[in-house]
Amino acid sequence: MCYSTAVIPFRVSFQPGAALFEQVVYAAKKAMIAELLRPGDPFPSVRTLSRELKINPNTAHKVVTHLISEGLLETRPGIGTVVARPPDSSRQDRMQLLGRELEELVVEAKHLGIGLDEAIKALSAHWNRLSAGGRTGKAGEEGGRREK
Repeated sequence: MCYSTAVIPFRVSFQPGAALFEQVVYAAKKAMIAELLRPGDPFPSVRTLSRELKINPNTAHKVVTHLISEGLLETRPGIGTVVARPPDSSRQDRMQLLGRELEELVVEAKHLGIGLDEAIKALSAHWNRLSAGGRTGKAGEEGGRREK
């Protein structure tokens, strides 16, 4: 089931077997990367997330708290929770953040018998799909942050 409403500025397709918390966090991060949610944009409240996504308020609170602790959201008195400005970081810092995910990808690809060339092609296809979606700027579409 896929949830996307005017109040929730990103899409969540709930998949059985995966934690709801992780799925909502992933969808929110993806919307930020796709620039569907930009720095300063309001982020839905815990109550709104819970109601619109039909998830437990404790799960919604955990999502918001997690995104705040990662520096992706910030609370502003009198305004609420908003998307934070990405921190300045070196290229090496940013690449280091991908270390675990890249290792998981390599392990899974090898487990499935996928060679390096095939894995690179698949990664490139996903990269291009997300990048193309981000340029349209339409809400709810998948996209990626444009290179600077």
